[in-house]
Amino acid sequence: MSTPVEEMSFEDAMKELEAVVGQLERGEVALDQSIALYDRGAQLKARCEAQLKEAEEKVAKITFGENGAPKGTAPLDD
Repeated sequence: MSTPVEEMSFEDAMKELEAVVGQLERGEVALDQSIALYDRGAQLKARCEAQLKEAEEKVAKITFGENGAPKGTAPLDD
């Protein structure tokens, strides 16, 4: 849990989130640690959601024009 969440890739954040959920579900940790894990999990979830939203916006930019009509591709970094 040392990597800042905002610096994590989607894959790394998902992997850690799965580990956090597993620990919480098994009840292997004390209450204080459970609260810290839950907080970390919430941050990881938000990171994953933000990265998915960004990916969806890029796909929409590639496949649809401003009027919603299908179009060709556009550079991702406009």
